[in-house]
Amino acid sequence: MSLWTPQDAAHAMAATVTGVPATINGISIDTRTLENGDLFFALKDARDGHDFVSAALAKGASGAVVLRSRLKEFEGQGALYGVDDVLGALVALGLAARARVSARIVAVTGSVGKTGTKEALKALLSRQGHTHASIASYNNHWGVPLTLARMPADTQFGIFEIGMNHAHEITPLTKMVRPHVAVITAIAPVHLENLGSLEAIAEAKGEIFDGLQPDGTAIIPADSEFVDRLAASAMRNHAARILRFGESQNADLRLIALTLDDLGSDAIIAMGGTEFPIRLGSPGKHTALNALAVLAAVAALGGDVGQAVDDFAAVMPPSGRGERVILGGITLIDESYNANPASMRAAFSVLGSATKKARKIVALGDMLELGPDEIAMHRDLASDLAQHGIDHVYAAGARMKHLFDALPGHQRGAWAPDAAALTPYVLNALEAGDIIMIKGSNSSRMSQIVRAIKDKFQNPQTGGGA
Repeated sequence: MSLWTPQDAAHAMAATVTGVPATINGISIDTRTLENGDLFFALKDARDGHDFVSAALAKGASGAVVLRSRLKEFEGQGALYGVDDVLGALVALGLAARARVSARIVAVTGSVGKTGTKEALKALLSRQGHTHASIASYNNHWGVPLTLARMPADTQFGIFEIGMNHAHEITPLTKMVRPHVAVITAIAPVHLENLGSLEAIAEAKGEIFDGLQPDGTAIIPADSEFVDRLAASAMRNHAARILRFGESQNADLRLIALTLDDLGSDAIIAMGGTEFPIRLGSPGKHTALNALAVLAAVAALGGDVGQAVDDFAAVMPPSGRGERVILGGITLIDESYNANPASMRAAFSVLGSATKKARKIVALGDMLELGPDEIAMHRDLASDLAQHGIDHVYAAGARMKHLFDALPGHQRGAWAPDAAALTPYVLNALEAGDIIMIKGSNSSRMSQIVRAIKDKFQNPQTGGGA
């Protein structure tokens, strides 16, 4: 089935069409990943997408959305949709996609865990109906409308991740998505540099309820000090139901018990007055708590909770967010996509709980956007590393230097100014039997250490996540 007819797309975008439009099979903003039949949007960000229109059409794009003022530049190369604002046209197409579906929609935000929660929902709901979800972390001002515009008309479950760096960024995105269920995974010290306080972060995350549908369900963390603030925000937006998840007595979905092993977790969960066991494919208390939010969302969307419980054991974390790979006797835990104090501590806990007799090693990159207390937040991780029995620490970046200097001598592996400089130290230190976890904010580029380890060691086998 086609995603859009040219007529419907042109009408939604109020576009002037030239050339011979073809059926639209997909939506693209990047010629590197464009597939035959995609409609290419010439967005302007770090680079001007108009510079790639000719390449997109030559590669098989069904057409290109460009500024009306630039239509003549590409005349004769293929179908063109002229608009006054290319991003605005993408938003308009996304809104049209939302309007035409009868799908049940969930939106997910939070300081930590939102991508893992989104991916778990995608994995579970895909077994229950036609499911559409945002890819990677397409959760910003262009990622959300792009994901909407890509949503097929016959979608049954739609899953959208919504992120922010500043206040008032979530509201316009959730109003596009108009979720039936809105999830906040956690409130943690992320983007403090921009927002200034945890209270401001909670207020900004609460914006997700601004788009909640009148019959909607708000899902919030019961253990957060801001639970009442989040509940009040949901009620202001006429949430029909509020579900709290966590370990607190007032949680509607409650974690009763948890046992970890190297490949996953066994939990006992209380829900609706009933206690039941669940096997999770990833170890860690944070994973178990996120699983509660996922099950709450499945229930609120009208999904089969029993099937989701049975299927959870097969849900693995995505690359960069806890993926565990065995490489030539070394266990690599890839947490390289992002980092903040809360997720660092959760990752240390998972590594420390490993039952395998092995050296436990971490390679850590700077945590960013933490504000004026960033040095103390890095340095304070030293006690957590000791608590969880981490043997050796390798650190990259000026901020991580403060943590490295706070460590006792026996824990210090090496420090380097950046991930590239740290890589040879890590590679030379690894021995068969080691468990190593790589973690840092995405822009610290710790993923290059992950790639270097994978390149050096052979015969990878994917295992349970962390």
